[in-house]
Amino acid sequence: MIKIVVDAFGGDNAPNEVVSGVVSAINSNEKLHIILTGKEEVLMEVLSGYKYNDSQISIIDAREVISNNESATEAIRQKKDSSLVKALDCAKEDDEVVGIISAGSTGAVLTGAFMKLGRMKGVLRPALCPIIPTAQGTITSICDCGANVDCKPEYLHQFAIMGNAYLKVLGVKNPRVALLNVGTEDHKGDVRSKETFELLKNSSSKINFVGNMEARDLLSGDYDLVVTDGFAGNVLLKSTEGAIKNLLTIMKNEIKASFFSKIGALFMKKTFKNIKKGFDYSNHGGAVLLGCKKLVVKSHGSSTAKNFLTCINQVVTMAEGKLVENISKSLEKVEMSNE
Repeated sequence: MIKIVVDAFGGDNAPNEVVSGVVSAINSNEKLHIILTGKEEVLMEVLSGYKYNDSQISIIDAREVISNNESATEAIRQKKDSSLVKALDCAKEDDEVVGIISAGSTGAVLTGAFMKLGRMKGVLRPALCPIIPTAQGTITSICDCGANVDCKPEYLHQFAIMGNAYLKVLGVKNPRVALLNVGTEDHKGDVRSKETFELLKNSSSKINFVGNMEARDLLSGDYDLVVTDGFAGNVLLKSTEGAIKNLLTIMKNEIKASFFSKIGALFMKKTFKNIKKGFDYSNHGGAVLLGCKKLVVKSHGSSTAKNFLTCINQVVTMAEGKLVENISKSLEKVEMSNE
């Protein structure tokens, strides 16, 4: 049995989409047990509209919800009866729970994971690692994309090690690891970038470091993992998402601008559909907080049932692939080689 706790009141579409995704997950996997946290009577009412094995779902009553505009630290400390805090407490106290999923406030999820679950032994800083589709139909990832604004070279080295272990669990055999920089030449960048470059180049962790990467090549498919600090990583992620969104909007407006464009678009309908599907975040789960004692997945705030289903399957894959144990072993090898 794989036990996962889900913050049922986190996100824009909670709890209906959360429950729908959870039911879909357990109906397709009899080994799952999902614990939902939130207002019990509301969850029971939503669940009453579905057919499922009730032994695979349990509920922890939580009367409060942490919003995006609250101070993350204060909310975690003060709102002890919130769906997120109850989920984190459950993950911490129940040894059988392998991980937690929430689409709630990113700051609260990260802060709560630090405070409640804690870091794995040897981890300097946990890092947020999302999966992004590429132009070649493969995936790439950014580590970190928002958990750590100020980073030392040693942190970035660990991000590479943890991200490398994560991608291997996802089936990427020999992840190509790159360092985000202002140029691809080895000597480019500030002092920290140069120091990090040397750490990655000479790492004893057996990562496949392929050098520096410029931001414009994120979706090229030539890299599997991009290592950077949380500030630059977050800017990279959001600017890329924004560029794709605006490009699709421009294409849509241009198609509507003339009769002949509309006719041409009819013949390319399948192509446009495939492009949209390829860049649909719901197909790739949520961002994983690497380095915590339990698996933590931060789902998109506007997640639908499909995305929650994907996130649950994502946790199952990581649990079965023993991600936490693999990260721990990889870090231990590096520490031993440095002694």
